[in-house]
Amino acid sequence: MLNQFHHFEEALEKRKEKGTLRVLNQKSEGIDFYSNDYLGMARNQEFQDLLLKIVFENPKLLSGSTGSRLVSGNSSIVTEAEEFIAKEHQYKSALLFPSGYNANLAIFSTLPTRHDTIIVDEQIHRSVHDACKMSNAKKLKFKHNDPEHLEEILKRQNRICYVAIESLYSMDGDLAPIQKIVEITEKYNANLIVDEAHAFGIFGYGLINKFQLQNKVLATVITYGKSLGTHGAAILTNDLIKSYLINFASPFIYTTSAHDFLWMSILKGHEFIKSDNQLSIDLQKNIKIFRQQNLETPSSENSPIQAIIIPNNHRLRSLKEALLENGFLTYAVFSPTVKEGTERLRICLHSFNKEEEILELTKIVKTFI
Repeated sequence: MLNQFHHFEEALEKRKEKGTLRVLNQKSEGIDFYSNDYLGMARNQEFQDLLLKIVFENPKLLSGSTGSRLVSGNSSIVTEAEEFIAKEHQYKSALLFPSGYNANLAIFSTLPTRHDTIIVDEQIHRSVHDACKMSNAKKLKFKHNDPEHLEEILKRQNRICYVAIESLYSMDGDLAPIQKIVEITEKYNANLIVDEAHAFGIFGYGLINKFQLQNKVLATVITYGKSLGTHGAAILTNDLIKSYLINFASPFIYTTSAHDFLWMSILKGHEFIKSDNQLSIDLQKNIKIFRQQNLETPSSENSPIQAIIIPNNHRLRSLKEALLENGFLTYAVFSPTVKEGTERLRICLHSFNKEEEILELTKIVKTFI
């Protein structure tokens, strides 16, 4: 009998042979240098106690939403959260989603049409690439963080263009030259969309807010699974785009809304980090300690993501195992996830890491370079 799934088995077997097969593991015990919990909000006892108190006072927050937001899943809490977020970020409107992936699917699959062009940084998140397939728009790539190459591409376009970048990239941990890119997109009347998943909370409300560029971009995507230690995402934009997404974005229309506890935790999380910036101060102090160890990295000097290039899967795996044996949890990125020769150890720094932990980790890394 013909095995219809033989090619699945072959693909998985190849990954096993290369040692790059993905499997689901339980959280390991150890010193966290791999999670996106940059400000430690997911483990913050004060914040947890605050949410617990709110739930005790209103246990209905934990109930399911019962439907999509266009049917039975809307509430005064999610509306309040969106109004608060829009005001804080100085946008006209905000639209909440259960995840950043959903938010990117919605905006990039809905706004561009088959007659338009989406121009993406070559290191943009996978969710944007998946959304581009759904949009049927023409997709082009420009070299990573290269405004001149972006301009060369825009010069040749005669259709409506959307440009997709991240303000802080998760693989190299480097910042986009966002002010230069804004200048170019304005020059060619292109619509800029910025994913601030890894910048929100690290640089206040993100780089768009820091440089006051709200009126120069079409939309900003903020996610809450990193610095806020929860889940969900918001698209920050104007009233017209929000209304259009509500009416035409399949990932919004056909998804059951999250329960109100998520929206409440996002709202209270915003208030929490706004009232006390000590967490971000502690994070930047730890980033500085790490950078003072003089490890070669493509990452920006004040980024919580610090990538160490180890251009060999075997050597990289050995380094990760050596770190694990010493209690350090890190994340290794093997080819073909990244180009061969650019394999890297992705180190995430947090507000709660201790100086002696950072020094010990870097000492081990140096023995493999």
